[in-house]
Amino acid sequence: MFDWIQNLADWLVYELLNLNNGQHLAEALNFFIYDTVKILILLFVVIFFMGIVNSYFPIDRVKNYLSRNKLFGLEYLMASLFGIVTPFCSCSSVPLFIGFVRGGIPLGVTFSFLITSPLVNEVAIGLFVGLFGVKTTIIYVISGVLLGTISGIILQSLKLERYLTPWVKEVLANAQKEQDLFQMERKSFKQRLPIIWKEVIKILKGITPYVMVGIAIGGLMHGYIPEGFFERYMDKDNLFAVPLATILAIPMYSNASGVLPIVQVLVAKGIPLGTAIAFMMGVVGLSLPEALLLKKVMTLKLIAIFFSVVALCIIASGYLFNLIL
Repeated sequence: MFDWIQNLADWLVYELLNLNNGQHLAEALNFFIYDTVKILILLFVVIFFMGIVNSYFPIDRVKNYLSRNKLFGLEYLMASLFGIVTPFCSCSSVPLFIGFVRGGIPLGVTFSFLITSPLVNEVAIGLFVGLFGVKTTIIYVISGVLLGTISGIILQSLKLERYLTPWVKEVLANAQKEQDLFQMERKSFKQRLPIIWKEVIKILKGITPYVMVGIAIGGLMHGYIPEGFFERYMDKDNLFAVPLATILAIPMYSNASGVLPIVQVLVAKGIPLGTAIAFMMGVVGLSLPEALLLKKVMTLKLIAIFFSVVALCIIASGYLFNLIL
């Protein structure tokens, strides 16, 4: 789907700029160009789509449906399962996070989606089957969904809405006003379009700088972190290898399909599968670029709480994998 973007990045870096393949700067720049174009396209499509959805579906009805106590946590599971069919990395999931919050979805339910979406998707599942077999893949998918579900429930119980940034609160207020306007005036789609477009541009202007900075940092890490740097710290005899692998993964940034070949190499060198998967989950689900993007919608305290809860769940998953595999 995005092959043309990769071809564009390759042409700009290796032909137009005449950089050598494998060179640190070339790898970092190629990563930056590819992810910038891809994520900005996703940003536009997702925000525009969510604008249409928000203009037609009553916020209160969606909110009430996903907030009913009688669902017994199923709303978190539903959000996690929705994350599986949306093959986004952590950074490109942020626009959907904003769309969910604008739609009145509870914050914990939104977190469930944000956690699962980059961890488990059809591309990662396909690679996982090929590299580690069906049994391991099934366990990984189930653990990823449970990770998102349980983390979302924990985060919702902490009542963290007050730690959203003023920018998000303003977006929420405007979204509610626009929803009331749409419902009251019964506008046609053609009439709604200029209002939706205006909101898309406003949100894009607000978050694009954070996207650019986040991808730039991710590109530098992608291009300059030396191979084999982390392997020495994740030996099978180290009792603290799982939490250490999770923490060491945070400075890195990649999607699930990008980090899976690294996981395969780590396992081939004798690192326990659970430790390697904890590293993978840390790379995909927790990253400094993601934290920078989330800074637009969350205060530092909320980001710290979010990362801490998810990191603890990832560490628990890593130990569990080591026990059963």
